[in-house]
Amino acid sequence: MLAAIDFLDIVRLTPLISIDLIVDDSTGRVLVGYRRNRPARRTWFVPGGRILKDETLDTAFTRIVDAELGITELERSAALFEGVFEHHYDDNFAGEPDVSTHYIVLAYSLTLSSTTLVGRLDQHSEYLWLTPAELLARDDVHDNTKAYFR
Repeated sequence: MLAAIDFLDIVRLTPLISIDLIVDDSTGRVLVGYRRNRPARRTWFVPGGRILKDETLDTAFTRIVDAELGITELERSAALFEGVFEHHYDDNFAGEPDVSTHYIVLAYSLTLSSTTLVGRLDQHSEYLWLTPAELLARDDVHDNTKAYFR
């Protein structure tokens, strides 16, 4: 496990690579979670997570889906690759001044047949299902999430 001070140096010096999950249901509503942690704390954001060192994309995808949605063993091939995005934040996980966070994000979309599978609250304090129009109209949905629907 990487010490927080070492991870802060990584955040200070390099971009992070992550996977975002653009999850919708059979009616077209999109899943967003209210972020507990920095960056993007206190905003609604799609689920996702960082790719770990030496972790394959397939392993990362399956781990992130399990951690964020509580769905085990879902393979990356079950999702549609939506593209590469960049997320820039003036903030960082530690709240350290003058350290920004830069993510290179691989976005994948998937449709869930049941909305009752969601329930992990490690990164998010609650979840909502919003239509794309509702999501775009809200001031408390982060712009990086809105970018997936513009």
